[in-house]
Amino acid sequence: MRFAFTKHQQRFNLSIILTLFSLLILTQSASAHHPFGGKTPSNFFEGFLSGLAHPIIGLDHFAFIIASGLLGTRFKQGFLIPIAFVVATMEGTGIHLQEINLPLPEGIIATSVIIFGGLLALKNNPFFSSSISMIIVATVAMIAGIFHGYAYGEAIVGSEMTPLVAYLNGFATIQLLVAFAAFGIGTVIIQKLSGKAVYILRIVGLVISSVGFVFLGASFSS
Repeated sequence: MRFAFTKHQQRFNLSIILTLFSLLILTQSASAHHPFGGKTPSNFFEGFLSGLAHPIIGLDHFAFIIASGLLGTRFKQGFLIPIAFVVATMEGTGIHLQEINLPLPEGIIATSVIIFGGLLALKNNPFFSSSISMIIVATVAMIAGIFHGYAYGEAIVGSEMTPLVAYLNGFATIQLLVAFAAFGIGTVIIQKLSGKAVYILRIVGLVISSVGFVFLGASFSS
């Protein structure tokens, strides 16, 4: 099966995708990120399910996780990028639980989504062939992870130790599963579609950046 995209088709497909995702974002951006309607988990089961749900129902978090996995395909040892992010989210939750306030968490989370989507949308570039660049991106992922994790911490404040540990395990597990699924899909796209792969990843990157811009706007209006 051959993929032949004219410039007109590319622009049309991109506009349709961005429109659909923008509508989806606008319907969800005002919704809370709290599983169980904001109720604090009271046992292991609730804690684990809440941890699984939080990074998925928060579209900004979900977009960043996907971006971290896909972006990893463009670097050697790029799988370290989502791992660095997930480890940092656990640290960020710990910061929240210690009642340490971080500045502008929602705005910084949205900005991190824009940055990673933008990197994914870049054409082939010498930047992606440098191990130093991979370290820089992994460091940015860790900084972003602290703020994403800080937001996750809101759902578990006041919880006992058992649901807290379950919550941490839940969101670490789901983030790694989603990120490595994205990494695997991205790898297959690159292997099977070769020249078209960068175009596909660039579209996804633009969509992810659009998610970030919507949430960034929402953070200023809230």
